[in-house]
Amino acid sequence: MARVTGIGGVFFKAKDPDGLRDWYRRHLGLEVQEWGGVAFRWNSPDAPNPNGTTAWSIFPNTSEYFAPSTAPFMVNYIVDDLQSLLSALRAEGCAVDDKTETSDYGKFGWVMDPEGNRVELWEPPKSTP
Repeated sequence: MARVTGIGGVFFKAKDPDGLRDWYRRHLGLEVQEWGGVAFRWNSPDAPNPNGTTAWSIFPNTSEYFAPSTAPFMVNYIVDDLQSLLSALRAEGCAVDDKTETSDYGKFGWVMDPEGNRVELWEPPKSTP
């Protein structure tokens, strides 16, 4: 089983999310969308048209989305088979969150690393031909 196959997103907290988004917009040219972040589209040699996305987003400093981690960031990793990976991580003694989510965006699960950082695991929806 393949475990992590890529980075799906980078999320971090800011004291002034709007000001920081504006800084990235003005100085680095990021086209920050209404939802508060950027979706970087990418392709691969076997799929030259953009077939994937890496999200970048700033959360308010007060956000509880990364809890129980106290870190001001969270990385989202792309996985092929979320349920199998979560089962393997549990068997290996990792601190896996019992909660998972399924939406139009795919399946999500979480695990804490040994330093207390929340790690988001994302199985994108299967594309339709």
